[in-house]
Amino acid sequence: MEGEIKHLSIRITGRVQGVFFRASAKGQADQMGVKGFVRNELNGEVYIEVEGEEDKLKRFLAWCRRGPGTACVENLDIHEDELKNFVSFEVKRDN
Repeated sequence: MEGEIKHLSIRITGRVQGVFFRASAKGQADQMGVKGFVRNELNGEVYIEVEGEEDKLKRFLAWCRRGPGTACVENLDIHEDELKNFVSFEVKRDN
């Protein structure tokens, strides 16, 4: 169905902390019109929950695979989950 909103949970591994990944993800999310949050995990991963239309999510995931210029993304672990109806995209404090 066109325009259907989906929810994805994404775990990103590699050199993804200390490289402005969260701030860059927020900028990309705001630009692409997706909602959710991003946070650093204690194990060095970045965790994102994001909601949006499928085409926007595909573009956001493509960005996540690269990250900001100084990041070195090794892997994305992506799962589709229940909608949480986020109203904005936020940078959360480390978990």
